[in-house]
Amino acid sequence: MTDRKPPSKVQSLPVPEAGRRVLIKGQQTKAVIIDAALGLASQIGLEGLSIGALAEVTGMSKSGVFAHFGSREELQISVIREYHDRFEAEVFYAAMQKPRGVPRLQAMFDNWMVQTSAEIDSGCIYISGAVEFDDRTGPVRDALASSVSTWQTALRRAVELAQDEGQLSRASDAHQIAFEIHGLILALHYEARFLRNPTAADRARQGFQHILARYAGTGIPPVPAPTGAAKSPKLMAVPKARRKPVND
Repeated sequence: MTDRKPPSKVQSLPVPEAGRRVLIKGQQTKAVIIDAALGLASQIGLEGLSIGALAEVTGMSKSGVFAHFGSREELQISVIREYHDRFEAEVFYAAMQKPRGVPRLQAMFDNWMVQTSAEIDSGCIYISGAVEFDDRTGPVRDALASSVSTWQTALRRAVELAQDEGQLSRASDAHQIAFEIHGLILALHYEARFLRNPTAADRARQGFQHILARYAGTGIPPVPAPTGAAKSPKLMAVPKARRKPVND
């Protein structure tokens, strides 16, 4: 560990009461703006967010909103962070009360199902954001991808703990199991939100039980993990759709 310098006199001075009130008020105002931005983004997507649209929703001036973020990009990133914090609290940390292993993995999936079902009419930032930023680069995409990767790592770790407890086959690939569980949520969102399939949630729950049953036995042949991009199947690039005239 490196030696720390003693704090300067300026740093040790107490914040005046008036300044503290201004700071707290500013933090509260920013929280209100982010909450409104999150609600707006769930309806129109991250790309639909703008300082002007948010000012109209919150009843603030554009300059007032801008003062809290400085740019549209920083606003989008703040929304991603807020969504991740809420997702983490409601899906991940709520499941940590369960014993490690399948009970905890089951709780994570159940919480995820509740979260996804609640977002059917609005939209999931992780899913809609991926559609918006999958072919882009930049800080917004990086923030979104980092949040999703963090959740996928937590999900995979829960699978590994179930393997350690002997409740899932140690011969199976934890990445593959987590991949299949993630696929159920994506299918649920697509079927329920886009196709309006009323049985989508039941099918997702049934699919999860099938995954547990399939990987529970010790006689399951291991699923080989991908060894590199060279051996991975190449995906055909899908060209951007061109809007054709009605009479074509």
